[in-house]
Amino acid sequence: MKRILLLGDSIREGYEPYVRERLAGLAEVVAPGENGRFSFYTLWGVNLWMKELGTPDIVHWNNGLWDVHHEAPMVETLTPITDYVNNLKRIAHELQRTDAHIVFATTTPVHPESEGRSNEEIDAYNQAAMEALVPMGITIHDLNARVKEDLSGYLSDDHLHLNEEGYRMCADSVVGMLGRYL
Repeated sequence: MKRILLLGDSIREGYEPYVRERLAGLAEVVAPGENGRFSFYTLWGVNLWMKELGTPDIVHWNNGLWDVHHEAPMVETLTPITDYVNNLKRIAHELQRTDAHIVFATTTPVHPESEGRSNEEIDAYNQAAMEALVPMGITIHDLNARVKEDLSGYLSDDHLHLNEEGYRMCADSVVGMLGRYL
């Protein structure tokens, strides 16, 4: 049975149990017991988590919502876009050492009235991530586009996280994406 490693922020934590449920008996789904937060945190933890959880055959990973965050009075994003791209490339390099098939999920959108993040910045970070990772052979899973299909139906009241319907939809999308590699 193939081992799937899920990495990422609270969006990953939200859809993870549904992915486990849907892939029960088909794949071993593993993930850190913590939030992957921002890209530099994931870079710091990626090898520790793989030592703990075992070498994966498939990786599905995201970073971004923390990276694009502005915590007032800070006016710039937590992670400048050039640093974000460099962190993603370094994470991808570490994951590629495993010979796993790697899938990067784009950052999900927020409500237009969300505080501290904007969809314009999320779109710019997603575009930069794709431009950096595709040439490295990383598959892109556009979760951003999936959530945008019904933004008000998938977002929770906090304007950032998903509701249960949103997490279930993402889980179905993740399983559909990863199923081709099982």
